[in-house]
Amino acid sequence: MTRGEGGDRTAVIGAGVIGMTTALALQRQGHRVSVLDPRGPGEGASYGNAGFLATELIDPLSTPATLRKAPRLWLDPHGALALPLRYLPRLAPWLARFIAAARPARVAKGRQALAALNGAAVAAWQRCLADIGAKEELLVSGYLLVWESDRGRAAAKAQMAHLQRWGYEVEWLEAAALRKREPGLTGELSHGLYFPGAHQMRDPYALVRRLAAAFEARGGELCRVRVSRLEPHGEGVRLHTDAGELEADRAVVAAGAWSHRLAAGLGLSVPLETERGYHLTLPKRGQALRQPVGSAERRCVMTPMSCGLRVVGFTELGGFSLSPVKRRYASLRHHAEALLRDPTGLDEGAEEWMGFRPTLPDSLPVIDTHPDYPAVHFAFGHQHLGLTQAAITSELLAARMAGENPALDLAPYRVTRFSRRWKTE
Repeated sequence: MTRGEGGDRTAVIGAGVIGMTTALALQRQGHRVSVLDPRGPGEGASYGNAGFLATELIDPLSTPATLRKAPRLWLDPHGALALPLRYLPRLAPWLARFIAAARPARVAKGRQALAALNGAAVAAWQRCLADIGAKEELLVSGYLLVWESDRGRAAAKAQMAHLQRWGYEVEWLEAAALRKREPGLTGELSHGLYFPGAHQMRDPYALVRRLAAAFEARGGELCRVRVSRLEPHGEGVRLHTDAGELEADRAVVAAGAWSHRLAAGLGLSVPLETERGYHLTLPKRGQALRQPVGSAERRCVMTPMSCGLRVVGFTELGGFSLSPVKRRYASLRHHAEALLRDPTGLDEGAEEWMGFRPTLPDSLPVIDTHPDYPAVHFAFGHQHLGLTQAAITSELLAARMAGENPALDLAPYRVTRFSRRWKTE
């Protein structure tokens, strides 16, 4: 891959859902695009996500309410928060930033920025999939958020009112209506919220592979190489890889949890932390539920997919080097067994997976251009919302790179919003 061969060359670093949607968006603008990743398309964090577009998640992860609940969640053996003790010294500076992000003014700004992206997410996906003839990958599924205890009634009412103020269609369901809406759930439920307009993907891994196939069919190049460093070179950029040096006219960093390392090599300090996500996929139970179901108390999600029933949960901030914690899978089985009317098959060929999500203290992604090197661009840090926000992120960045006015104000997602030095792992 060298510059000047048949026109401008753009390198997209990362073959996950963010990288592949961005590559397609740039192709539509006439760029010659190569995607560089040591693994195949969708084999990183995109492989293991919950599969539905969580557009209702408009509140940053760091809020006063979250901080109040954090100790209980951490101490609960099946709780949704895990902070490995041996990783805490490395994590402490990030946690300080996370706590600071809970200030009400910052939460309000973060909520506005997340709501803007999420509000545009479904339409962007519809455009992306229509463009490649893959509209059937996106399903209007609906989404159920359930409570098992009547003690959560006030919280559910408050959440419903909050989301309705932001324009979301939300229905209140008592226990009998929950059972009718979702016969696959246990009868031991109190109440829930139903989101009739929610969408899911049939299978996120199959989705990314289909994006990649369309990209290649249009002349795109997939390169199985690892990029270790970017170097501004003339008006373009030189990429240092494990296969040698490559040159491009522009580069997009969409490398997920590894993106901050490339940014650091260009003088930018980005406090990105690695959130380790776990899932179980039950290949024989794909029909166990009619739609995605989330548990407000257990903080897990179950999604029926073409590949099986997927059970996802946990916020584990543990970096890259620690081995997967086996008891996380036991906890996912524990939650699924409690929620499913028929919990058979939890151990029959279940896939256990752990991957790395890129998480920033303010819960907002980076969608920006390097302030000093206009040939380098960024699209990373989407935490739990990579699948949700991928298509709209690609449209916004492609517009920015073309010198057009993006459909949304990109100021909240700037790469320079973090000013202190940050030690990369």
